[in-house]
Amino acid sequence: METESPTIPKRTLADILFILFLRLVAVSCFWFGLQYWAMLVGYSLVGAGRFDLLSLPWKVASTSLAVLFPVASLGLWLTVSWGPVIWVLAAGGQILMYGLLPDIFGPNQLIILLHLMVAVVYWIFRLLLWLEKRRHRRQVSVDLP
Repeated sequence: METESPTIPKRTLADILFILFLRLVAVSCFWFGLQYWAMLVGYSLVGAGRFDLLSLPWKVASTSLAVLFPVASLGLWLTVSWGPVIWVLAAGGQILMYGLLPDIFGPNQLIILLHLMVAVVYWIFRLLLWLEKRRHRRQVSVDLP
């Protein structure tokens, strides 16, 4: 016997687009993580970015980001609550590297701009989903036969 009302609510368009957005950010985070790992093991930059050849600030930053970005990618892909938190740590690390310490890491305004754009889009989605949930809670439902 089928139930009249499904136990799992149907996803709204905003919810589907939000999940798609999170997965796109997850793919980019995975790419960033692969780039850092390739640098650390000497696969990219003609071996000049190997871990043993880096300065101390680059060692700390690159190893941290090589771990944070793939973990953030997993969390964002699975749409779990800790995914965006880890992304904020990784993106914040890159913003600190390229924004506040350009004399050590070099300036990279594009990375800063992209991270800020992702954060703005994320918060717009969160606001839309919150308004949608609030509107849904205010709807009156009558369960009369």
